[in-house]
Amino acid sequence: MNLMLVALLFLQAIQASPLVDNEFVRVFKNSAPCATGEAACGERVVLALGPVELNGQKLERGDVREFKPGERYAPPKTGDYLEVEIKPGHPKGIVPAAGTPPPPDNKILYAGKDFTVFEEKMAVGEMSSVHSHNLRLAIFLNRTMVEQWTDGKSETRELVPDVVIWRPAVVHASKDVGTVPIRNILIEFKP
Repeated sequence: MNLMLVALLFLQAIQASPLVDNEFVRVFKNSAPCATGEAACGERVVLALGPVELNGQKLERGDVREFKPGERYAPPKTGDYLEVEIKPGHPKGIVPAAGTPPPPDNKILYAGKDFTVFEEKMAVGEMSSVHSHNLRLAIFLNRTMVEQWTDGKSETRELVPDVVIWRPAVVHASKDVGTVPIRNILIEFKP
């Protein structure tokens, strides 16, 4: 019985641990510690990883809802989702160097005062022009492959669904070299 209790507590601790926790964001999967709108929490972005109901609204995979500081919400009772807390007082994004190519023209899902949430899509075989990104959180929605060229070096990597990673500011070009379209949600910080 004690072993079972220890295992249950361990699983709860794993679920309550953030996927990403840095000076900009804290990200939880299927847990919403900031849903109560506590003063210590900043703006929050909730991303549906599958069908969920949030405050009576049905969301599908890739849909987002943004909540202002102090605003409460009822987290989903079932389904997979992420709660991304934008930490109050986080540093600003990086000011791009003169001549830096602008970021790509992606679909903006939410434009906040100091960050933007957008959806990045690329068709199989599509190649982007050289472009920039500021500091950002990337959430991959489709399993596929991307090739990227940064500073004259090529890198090919797999994009794994529901993986959440913090990415540095970069200037690069990208190509979808997988068998399905690239679909990512990015939360990018403004300078």
